[in-house]
Amino acid sequence: MTRTALVVGATGIQGQAIAAQLVRDGWAVLGLSRNPQPQEGVTPVAADLLDPASVAAALDGLAPTHVFLTTWLRQSTEAENIRVNALMLRNLFNGLRPLGTVRHAALVTGLKHYLGPFEAYGKGSLPKTPFREDQGRLDVANFYYAQEDELFEAARRDGFTYSIHRPHTVIGKAVGNAMNMGTTLAVYATICRETGRPFRFPGSAVQWNGLTDMTDARQLAAQVIWAATTPAAHDQAFNIVNGDVFRWNWMWHRLADWFGVKTEDFDGTERPLADQMADDAAIWAHIAEREGLAEPDITRLVSPWHTDADLGRPIEVVTDMSKSRKLGFTAYQATDEAFIDLFEQLEADRIIPRR
Repeated sequence: MTRTALVVGATGIQGQAIAAQLVRDGWAVLGLSRNPQPQEGVTPVAADLLDPASVAAALDGLAPTHVFLTTWLRQSTEAENIRVNALMLRNLFNGLRPLGTVRHAALVTGLKHYLGPFEAYGKGSLPKTPFREDQGRLDVANFYYAQEDELFEAARRDGFTYSIHRPHTVIGKAVGNAMNMGTTLAVYATICRETGRPFRFPGSAVQWNGLTDMTDARQLAAQVIWAATTPAAHDQAFNIVNGDVFRWNWMWHRLADWFGVKTEDFDGTERPLADQMADDAAIWAHIAEREGLAEPDITRLVSPWHTDADLGRPIEVVTDMSKSRKLGFTAYQATDEAFIDLFEQLEADRIIPRR
């Protein structure tokens, strides 16, 4: 049967990777975003998910069989996160309902399902690690839960299957993305090389010494497509990480070596990137002009607040992948190679200068 994917949030780290893999797999792909960007093999669909009329007009005449949801809008409070992000999904599903073509919807959330929202991140009574899908919701307000509830209701009402995917920090390319550790660290390392500053770990002793894992956007893409096309995976939630574990006290030196910058062992002092990079806009603009880079505005490339949140966590975070592996999803990606692949792509696309 013909399979047409609607990728919601197609210009983000997750959405770009999912759309690209769907194209390679031979799907017809529609990429929905507020401001679509050219993507090979993807038909752009412009819509504001907060405006029901905009959604209805954008979807008119389309016939998506599978929906991949990778978008959210950050608000100033968790109450607003819940209201706005639930409304976006409600408007989307209401717009899809008259079409009657959707067979499966995949929702990408994340490990804040286990860790709590930004207002209470990593605090209170948390489930034991490694995180497992059968560990229930925390007793705190969380917009991920609100998104899930909108998905559950729409699936029940309209008769399609669903899957939920919970990545750890995602490594991938997307300019203008609000949560982008890989590009943030690439820009930070480039500035350190330019200025001679040491490439200093910004986070906590727990993260420096403890085990952790991450998620390559390509690994996420592989799992959401697998779940959408595997009946045994329908109507379930899955963790998704690369499959390896590491300590930042090893990875940080690995990244520094690739960029050719000097680093130092962590001395226990937290040095958030939000502070380290606070005055770096002019330095980056100078580098971009000299090297002919594609994006001179540092705020379009880095998200220090998000990288600080991840690397400053007071608890060890490791994720269990047994559930999807038992059902047949066995893909693997080494995390250091995921970073290096991203850095090489950023060089090729003139986002960062060549070494």
